[in-house]
Amino acid sequence: MPELRASALVDAPVAAVAGALLETSLITGFGVKVRGSLLCLGDELAGPFGVRLTVTRADLSGVSAAGEFLELHTDLVVTGAGTMVIDRVSWTTVGGVVGRFADVTVGRGMALRVLQKRSALLAARCEELRAARVVVGAAIVRDGRLLAQQRSYPESHAGQWELPGGRVEPGEKPTDALVRECVEELGVPVAVGEQVGPDVPLKKDMVLRIYAASLVGGEPEALEHNAVRWLTADELPGVDWLPADRVLVPALQTLLN
Repeated sequence: MPELRASALVDAPVAAVAGALLETSLITGFGVKVRGSLLCLGDELAGPFGVRLTVTRADLSGVSAAGEFLELHTDLVVTGAGTMVIDRVSWTTVGGVVGRFADVTVGRGMALRVLQKRSALLAARCEELRAARVVVGAAIVRDGRLLAQQRSYPESHAGQWELPGGRVEPGEKPTDALVRECVEELGVPVAVGEQVGPDVPLKKDMVLRIYAASLVGGEPEALEHNAVRWLTADELPGVDWLPADRVLVPALQTLLN
């Protein structure tokens, strides 16, 4: 399959770049149709000329989508100067002289223009996300299981599941906010570890940031939610998560395995 590569250095942390890549607004402008505002593993993409792709990767390492005739890959590499974004596009060429001519004059040129435009949009969005307000979430793990809580409100999301957490108050450190939120929502203190997965965009100026955590003492209770539940890695994909939390399922499975 012919392949086209392009790269660009983005002055932003890899978590912000990976989060920006999850926003479907970055691809819908090129005629791609997808359900929802965030890309998730397994999502189906419908492109021009009847092209259909399935998302096969969406995590801190980048995003990939593949179909019968086309594959798209964006790899992220952390450098001392920012995050290197490496795009790879490969496709099946129609046979014969005409097919090879179209491949060189049309296919490659079109793909290159799309990549250049997407690169500019990505850099601009990453700059916005670096200054975005933060909502924190806790990936609390005990004995190989992850703690989730079931929403009771608002009505549109009642019954769905999410990780414990909440907004960071002005002047508050994200890790301090997470400790506070876990006491308020679960009645337990936690020790906060490293970030898990990308910064997931919630709004134009707000992101969800998840940290690994462990219980310091006590037993979690559903003080502000319908219920709490401990989940294995295999159970995570089948849970009715809130959209932003569903994006993080691959990263959470990696944390448990």
